[in-house]
Amino acid sequence: MASIPPSNPNPLPISDPLSEEATKALLQSLRRKEGNWVAWGQACQQLQKAGLSQQQIFEETGFEPSQQNQVIVAAQVYASLVSGNAAAAVLERFEQTGSDSLYELRILTQSERVAAATLLVEKGIDSEGAHEVAKALKEYSRLSRPPKAFADYPDDAVAHFYWKLARQQADLQARSRLIAQALRFAKSETARQQVEQLLTDFSISRSRSAPRLPFYRLESASDQGRIIPVVGKLPLTTADLQAVPIVEPEGRFHIVKFAGTGAWAALPGWQVVLTAEDPILLLAESEQLPGADLDDSESEEVLLLVDRAQRDWNPESYFIVDEAGQIQLDWFEEAPSQPILGKLTLVLRPQKVLDEGYNKELWQIDE
Repeated sequence: MASIPPSNPNPLPISDPLSEEATKALLQSLRRKEGNWVAWGQACQQLQKAGLSQQQIFEETGFEPSQQNQVIVAAQVYASLVSGNAAAAVLERFEQTGSDSLYELRILTQSERVAAATLLVEKGIDSEGAHEVAKALKEYSRLSRPPKAFADYPDDAVAHFYWKLARQQADLQARSRLIAQALRFAKSETARQQVEQLLTDFSISRSRSAPRLPFYRLESASDQGRIIPVVGKLPLTTADLQAVPIVEPEGRFHIVKFAGTGAWAALPGWQVVLTAEDPILLLAESEQLPGADLDDSESEEVLLLVDRAQRDWNPESYFIVDEAGQIQLDWFEEAPSQPILGKLTLVLRPQKVLDEGYNKELWQIDE
């Protein structure tokens, strides 16, 4: 777990799992907003790992679930800046404020985070700008052939992002704004010259738009599968029966965990599910999906079905790739330089149920 910056009060000695006394101390610290936001993020993470739900923490401290998520993730990003030897001025800038900006850097590797955070401080960029900087650096890192004209990292990488957008923009006012942004970040002379050419060259370079995410929402109780353990084939002994673990479905997708590290979730027998050669499931929040924040106003938990057998790139699909040992989901306009781990074939939304007990009533069962 990341250490709290020197300017923070010393963290409480917490055991794992948390004792009742330690839990109360952390909740009280959050209620009083003691320390800085980094300490709040670490405290929220400790409480969640101890089994407290986001709603329980909210009721006890006033930290809303979305705020908990932001400070937890941002605190992890801050810790990576510390371990990545970011400049003291950068760490000092984000110790007291800036969790919203660091949250945007979560998609980057450690070295990219340090470069991005340094750039945010140097340019005085807010959280909205941090989102674009993070996206720019991520896209630049995925280029199989980084452009020679934009070689001064990370400034030129961000300039390249705005330069590319400007070339695709037909509206002169929007184009001018993007050119100005590109010139703001262009550091090398070659990058500046490349951007300035757009002031006289008004040709439009169209890019392929990203395909739609394959969303599907569970609509009825019959769509929701259920997992039941199989004891075996008769004849069986009582000991065989007693050896079967209790099945306790969790979450909106009724995920089942048995002894050990295994877990299973049932999916309906749709063609996309049956035709997957080597399927695996990933849990995610919809806000973590590429481009999903443009369509969804409210985040929700989703299941991602990935076929590990499909590793051949095409521009009509989303893929998961290996990003320095981490799984990253995205759409790639060109073949990525990172190893492809599988193709996204389904994004499953949970069923919307107003009354959780409605489908359990006896009179709801078909005759």
